[in-house]
Amino acid sequence: MNGYLIVIVGIIIFKYLLNLFVEILNIRHVQTELPKEFEGYYDAEKYSKSQAYLKEKTNFGLFDDSFFTLITVIFIFVGGFNFIDQYVRGFGFGSIVNGLLFTGILMLLSQVVNIPFSAYQTFVIEEKFGFNKTTIKTFILDIIKGLVLGAIIGGIAFAGVLWFFEKTGSGAWLYCWLALTVFQLFLVFIAPVVIMPLFNKFIPLEDGELKKTLEEYARQQDFKMQGVFKMDGSRRSTKSNAFFTGFGKFRRIALFDTLIEKQTTDELVSVLAHEIGHYKKKHIVKSIVISIITTGLMFFILSFFLNNKGLFAAFKMENVSVYASLVFFGFLYAPINMLISIAGSCLSRKHEYEADRFAVATYKKPGSFINALKKLSVDNLSNLTPHPLKVFLEYSHPPVLERIEAIRKLEGVL
Repeated sequence: MNGYLIVIVGIIIFKYLLNLFVEILNIRHVQTELPKEFEGYYDAEKYSKSQAYLKEKTNFGLFDDSFFTLITVIFIFVGGFNFIDQYVRGFGFGSIVNGLLFTGILMLLSQVVNIPFSAYQTFVIEEKFGFNKTTIKTFILDIIKGLVLGAIIGGIAFAGVLWFFEKTGSGAWLYCWLALTVFQLFLVFIAPVVIMPLFNKFIPLEDGELKKTLEEYARQQDFKMQGVFKMDGSRRSTKSNAFFTGFGKFRRIALFDTLIEKQTTDELVSVLAHEIGHYKKKHIVKSIVISIITTGLMFFILSFFLNNKGLFAAFKMENVSVYASLVFFGFLYAPINMLISIAGSCLSRKHEYEADRFAVATYKKPGSFINALKKLSVDNLSNLTPHPLKVFLEYSHPPVLERIEAIRKLEGVL
């Protein structure tokens, strides 16, 4: 049997079994007794509901993962990639157009197969637990917009990568890296004003106590921004959140309308302080630099696997091409990507603690910040006691109880 095929199938099965193991551990780690920290925030019924939500999401996620793992392995063994490649080549286009069609069909197939799972998650599970506000029209439009954006943005990036690898010789990986870095930075700048408004409305926060207090705090921290915006998160879900996006004159803070409805002014300023903390501690810049470095590593390793006949034989391909090399390399790169993801999550959790510390040190209302975190957890039915392995492998934020404990320790220091 082809060695590459053994390795690739082994990687797919290992990822599946690891996820299965971690999710089972996480479910078994659920504690039925409400943590004392959340007494008065969760009643027994709602805490039980949060655990039921976790179990239902996990079970469905495992079914989803099992299905797609099985489909992927079958697709490889029956030569599905070669069938699509031969179909595309039949049109007689050049290699770049063939590559765009090849990857486009794969992505479209994946999206179509995923629609029933996404619909069930949205209209059954999220509906059952009182979160869903998405209409069928919005659901369909989101899919269409996502496909169109993916075709435009992904198509431009993929076509550029193909061109460099076909035209620039041994240094192609370096040219691809530099070009894609510039393209990604461009997207970071325009996303807040061009891409994100396609999916949600961002309205400048209306005049009042909240806006005045938020802007006053931002001025105190010398944080220049386009403004604080209210996002219509309630259009899709009752869950709430806040985030920081953009750079330069496009920099903005977005607060879900559901968050504004449920939090006091001091709690919302604490949330804003946390987001500004990420900027002040240069977490966004550090994340971008790390992303650029890891992208370069990926392209460098990829350069050794282009047009590898053994790799193509594993997928039963009749023809060798740069575009299929890029797709197949993704299977081999998965373990490295997982390690990078774990390291990134560890760093992200460290950044969250630093942003929490900044919020407490500058706004000096730790009680309000703790209340904000508690309300967010309750409103979103978050798992209060995730298994440590689940946290280590996947969590970009520390568990809420650990964040609260760290904040309480700061009260006596700052």
